[in-house]
Amino acid sequence: QVQLVESGGGFVQAGGSLRLSCAYSGSIFSNNYMAWFRQTLGKQREWVADIASGGSTNYEDSVKGRFIISRDNAKNTVYLQMNSLTPEDTAVYYCYCNNRGDEYWGHGTQVTVSS
Repeated sequence: QVQLVESGGGFVQAGGSLRLSCAYSGSIFSNNYMAWFRQTLGKQREWVADIASGGSTNYEDSVKGRFIISRDNAKNTVYLQMNSLTPEDTAVYYCYCNNRGDEYWGHGTQVTVSS
């Protein structure tokens, strides 16, 4: 079992920044895959960014150049630095882990960006 706990969400004005954290614990393998997803009311959950255990990253087009995903394996934490936020980034953000085929989700953290 793997537990994921997100933090760092909140309310910010357009153009501002937030940093989300995802602390993971449990029986997690070293070669895991971590990602951030987001979901707004009435829409499907969408992938935002991911990072492999070795550090390689990928980003959804709308967040490229604005968001940075990173991880600190010593602290068992994954981060999502979000800059130049827009109201379209408003969503519940979820941390995701694929642990050698087993999938886990956090409970989410709300990010609200006002115009």
